[in-house]
Amino acid sequence: MSGLRAFAAVDLGATSGRVMIGRVGAEVLELEQVARFPNGPVRREDGLHWDLGALRAHVVDGIAEAVRREPRIESIGIDSWAVDYGLLREDLLQGEPFHYRDDRTARGVADVHARVPFAELYRRNGLQFLPFNTLYQLRADARMPAADTLLLIPDLIAHELTGVRAAERTNASTTGLLSAHSGEWDVELAALLDIPARLLPPLVDPGRTIGTVRPEIAERIGAELPLIAVGSHDTASAVAAVPLSTPRSAYISCGTWGLVGLELDDPVITDAAREANFTHERGVDGRFRFLHNVTGLWLLSETVRAWETADGAPLDLPALLDAASATDRGISLFDTDDPSLSAPDDMPARIAALLRASGAPVPEDRPSFVRSIVESIAAAFADAVDAASRLTGREVDAIHLVGGGSLNTLLCQATADRSGIEVLAGPVEATALGNVLVQARAVGVFGPDAPLEALRDLVAHTHRPVRYRPRA
Repeated sequence: MSGLRAFAAVDLGATSGRVMIGRVGAEVLELEQVARFPNGPVRREDGLHWDLGALRAHVVDGIAEAVRREPRIESIGIDSWAVDYGLLREDLLQGEPFHYRDDRTARGVADVHARVPFAELYRRNGLQFLPFNTLYQLRADARMPAADTLLLIPDLIAHELTGVRAAERTNASTTGLLSAHSGEWDVELAALLDIPARLLPPLVDPGRTIGTVRPEIAERIGAELPLIAVGSHDTASAVAAVPLSTPRSAYISCGTWGLVGLELDDPVITDAAREANFTHERGVDGRFRFLHNVTGLWLLSETVRAWETADGAPLDLPALLDAASATDRGISLFDTDDPSLSAPDDMPARIAALLRASGAPVPEDRPSFVRSIVESIAAAFADAVDAASRLTGREVDAIHLVGGGSLNTLLCQATADRSGIEVLAGPVEATALGNVLVQARAVGVFGPDAPLEALRDLVAHTHRPVRYRPRA
């Protein structure tokens, strides 16, 4: 590598989105945030949706600002959360995309499992059961029969920018309609579920150019740029940037959700893996992300939001976490994945009800309540790491925790303590880094045949982790 190259990374999360400039050089890997904007569910008459129009406007404005600040930008990459989608008919969006927490998905689960038992689904797609997986959503979507294309959120934004219909493979693997064995669309499964094969667009891999922005977009952003497919599922991009210290390292990508698992070359589709609810999502370079979804810091953010609403004023979260770390009261644990915690609003009351039902005492003050939440998340992380180890026969010797959760020292230390394994925290911006690195490799920054490990080596060199050793 020589010189300094620049790229635009669009990173869309379930609560906020960002546009970042990534600069890559021989010993340089840095990010500059140029736009941040809110994102979240909007309630319409027929349920919870995403405001795609607002999201698109924020993305275009953010890219324009990135180009204004850094005219050397060579390409754009987009990543987002998984499973949610838009339906097109002749390039027109058929209503706003539904939000994965909309309660209509329960109807889809019953309908899908009546047609194809879950054990058979798992044998074909290798996905853990989550009631909002795309195939369940589709079976509850009255708009499906009239549509001609399904695009997941990053593919939908890419279509709005370039006019090209394509499905990036890492995110497509979260739909439940991609074969875990071939990595191609399982059109036979789609037919069993009466999902028209015409909905499934051509697949592209990370590093492929999807297209060039349309002229009107180029005029708006000030440059005619290519849009390159990255690991468009944000966890795929995050894992691509995890500087795995040993071949036996586990990872936790922690934000709203905690994605806990191992990187594998081949799937482990067994009854034991199915019963443990482990999934096989595709990663960059054909790797498998063998992982379990754990409800993450959404539990804490929803709790804080409820308290702020009750107080009519913002809370000092760092101070609250410091107080939680110092509390010496008994810690009550609860199941972070209990279905009663899946909906927004009233989170403190939901958690308190769950604790009472289990016979555990409800914390009496806010620091103790926060400690209960964080320790329960850490316990779930430790359990998932242990299960991944048992299911693969791989003894885990380090846990890399990346994403926003890596800044939560209480969570990092609790995860180390409860797992008995050293936690290496950071980088915080793993998702955006992975997005940028895949773009950089695609345009030749690392050489034509650079393996994923070369990208991770640059992360390890430029972003030193914080180490948390288990306490006795």
